[in-house]
Amino acid sequence: MSTPTPAKWGLRTLAFGYLGLLLLAPVGMIFYKTFEHGLGPPIEAMTSPDALHAIWLTLLMVAVAVPLNTVFGVGCALLLVRHKWKGNAVLDGIINLPFAISPIVVGLSLFLLYGTDGWFGPTLSEWGIQVLFSTPGMILASVFVSLPFVVRETVPVLQEIGTEQEQAASTLGANAWQTFWRVTLPAIRWGVAYGVVLTTARVLGEFGAVTIVSGSISGETETLPLFVAKAFEQFNEEAAYAGAIVLALLALTTLLLMSVGGRKAKAQGGPIPITGDAAISTSTTKEGS
Repeated sequence: MSTPTPAKWGLRTLAFGYLGLLLLAPVGMIFYKTFEHGLGPPIEAMTSPDALHAIWLTLLMVAVAVPLNTVFGVGCALLLVRHKWKGNAVLDGIINLPFAISPIVVGLSLFLLYGTDGWFGPTLSEWGIQVLFSTPGMILASVFVSLPFVVRETVPVLQEIGTEQEQAASTLGANAWQTFWRVTLPAIRWGVAYGVVLTTARVLGEFGAVTIVSGSISGETETLPLFVAKAFEQFNEEAAYAGAIVLALLALTTLLLMSVGGRKAKAQGGPIPITGDAAISTSTTKEGS
């Protein structure tokens, strides 16, 4: 093992200093301001009816949007990697839209579609279905902005494992469902898990699109990020800081899950979730049928 040179120490110091300045220092200040006057004020702020409803609604967004995008993401990943057809490029581009479009634009698009004068709004109103300024619209916005993550984390794992085991299972008489459940899914489980964690983090922190479609009605359509923003605007710093702490703890939990999942996958010798450029490009797949 080589001894670190001054240049390596300099790079490490720069990296940790940069991360500390941009990430650790602000989060540390949030924790300090939250508990500056003891545990009583933040606990009181987060046990108010509006705060409890915001937490419950945020967790509901996660409970609905994450499973939907997980099922959709695994299916799309299989379609992109295992089944080559001319529509793959179009599908790949559509999946990338949430990365390219601002969440505010997403919210405005949903407003134009499901508003009073929108394409679907009047018809749904006749059926007694309200999308905007209600939970369904918020779920739609959360699903849209978090759609790509499971796909992008599953595709490179599918490319890496190849099709040999699936072909062997088919040769031994397994049908398509048995092959997927007993061969493919165990092989890609950590990629899917990584995508689920990223999707969860995205839904938890979504602000822009949800702001447009929810109306931010306290105690009704206000998620935790909206609760924090409104509390800060109303100079209720104790509630804003306490809500930010809850969001930070949820985010730290997702980071912990990513770390534990990656280490466990490495220990078991399975494919580790791939991030970065490899997770973004799916236009040149290695396998197909």
